[in-house]
Amino acid sequence: MRQTETKARAGEGVSDAPAHEVKTALQGFLGEFKGFQDEMTSKLQQQEERLTMLDRKTHAAGRPALSTAVDFDAPHKKAFAAYLRSGDDDGLRGLALEGKALNTQVNAEGGFLVDPETSERIRGVLKSTASIRAIANVVAVEATSFDVLVDHSDLGSGWATETGTLTETATPQIDRISIPLHELSAMPKASQRLLDDSAFDIEGWLAERIADRFSRAEAQAFVSGDGIDKPKGFLSHSTIDNGVWAWGSLGYIPTGAAGDFSPTAASDAIIDLVYALNAEYRANASFVMNSKTAGAVRKMKDADGRFLWSDGLAAGEPARLMGYPVLVAEDMPDIGADAFAIAFGDFHNGYTIAERPDMRVLRDPFSAKPHVLFYASKRVGGDISDFAAIKLLKFAVA
Repeated sequence: MRQTETKARAGEGVSDAPAHEVKTALQGFLGEFKGFQDEMTSKLQQQEERLTMLDRKTHAAGRPALSTAVDFDAPHKKAFAAYLRSGDDDGLRGLALEGKALNTQVNAEGGFLVDPETSERIRGVLKSTASIRAIANVVAVEATSFDVLVDHSDLGSGWATETGTLTETATPQIDRISIPLHELSAMPKASQRLLDDSAFDIEGWLAERIADRFSRAEAQAFVSGDGIDKPKGFLSHSTIDNGVWAWGSLGYIPTGAAGDFSPTAASDAIIDLVYALNAEYRANASFVMNSKTAGAVRKMKDADGRFLWSDGLAAGEPARLMGYPVLVAEDMPDIGADAFAIAFGDFHNGYTIAERPDMRVLRDPFSAKPHVLFYASKRVGGDISDFAAIKLLKFAVA
């Protein structure tokens, strides 16, 4: 009996060994699988975080940029647009009362100030037009006139010895040139139905209309204005032969032929005109003429057969005559008997334009029904500030 039991127990121990090995192997596999599962979970978590970060960056790039500065002109612009469309001036009056926009309301002169963005668009157009404004000296003033002090005489000087007696030298004289400001106005109109259309760019339309009217009026006044309720043009001043030139008049060079260039030496008059101007002014000088005169001058050649005229080398650059830029201003007179059809000079020193920076608009829905009138106005003046800086070409024998 004991032998049988002993054998049975021995057989039982042998049969349990494989099961133990399987259990141990299974536990090892499960441990390794769990480690692999944890590793994959960690990698998936990292990948998800990267995708989330990339998604946030993509959305952030598509969003409009946040303003980094306060736009102080925005309330004025919105209130001004409401005034133009419907005549609602409560917003503009509110700005004046709250002190958010100084001088917004101009009751004494009528109307309201144009918003800064529209005003800047108008100034940009005026600067780019073919007008004396493009080459003149433009100053902004807050007064009703602008005074220019000009020292046009020479300071006396002389040589002296150590023991010699000094003599009194000449004292320079200073002249005051006063440039009054005049009111320049434009009155474009639009239908109320057009103003009610929210897609209509009222500010852009108004800026374009005002700039067009202002540029044409200014261009004419700066050339030939008589100075009565408008700027005084440089051609409105008295003229004198450059050989006997004196301060207070513009010197001119004759072409040698009545109403035309000289038939034998046409280009000589252009050369004489250039060198009639002092060297200190020639460095910044420009020619001014209209299109018809430019067409005649463009055909001129020197003694060697080379054209005096050359086109600009790049887009936007002016054409040049004898190396000096040419401003084509259509308000200059045509070639004719005794006409001053060409001017040459340093207009930055020779002609000054003074203007107030503010611009006003008054809305009138009653005078031209069913249209709405917009009366826009500003103050501007202009006059010669240095008579030595500009010379003229006169189409005459002498």
